[in-house]
Amino acid sequence: MVTQIFGRKKSKDTQKAVRFFKERKIPVQLIDVDEKMLSQGELQSILRYYSPEELIDKEAKIYKKRGYAYMDFDPLEEIFEYPELLKVPILRMDSGVLLGYDEQQYRILLKEKP
Repeated sequence: MVTQIFGRKKSKDTQKAVRFFKERKIPVQLIDVDEKMLSQGELQSILRYYSPEELIDKEAKIYKKRGYAYMDFDPLEEIFEYPELLKVPILRMDSGVLLGYDEQQYRILLKEKP
């Protein structure tokens, strides 16, 4: 399986994640969630590691603007309606899934020495 990074081209964290793998000559497939949302299969593989609530970016402008902190809502339904709520980058490899940019965790997944 190719390393997949679900993110946004304009996201600094997504750019850092892509750079991290390219510097190590590990091919990555960047999927811009603003252009192509996660498929059901992709989403299910991510949900094996994270709850739907963890996929919500509580720092996103839309999260604050719509007042999600004060609402009861279905996270998956809202993510599909408002993809900008999705926390990125999401890294998917054979060895697991990671949410958000975390260089230390990337190194662990790659079994790289710190």
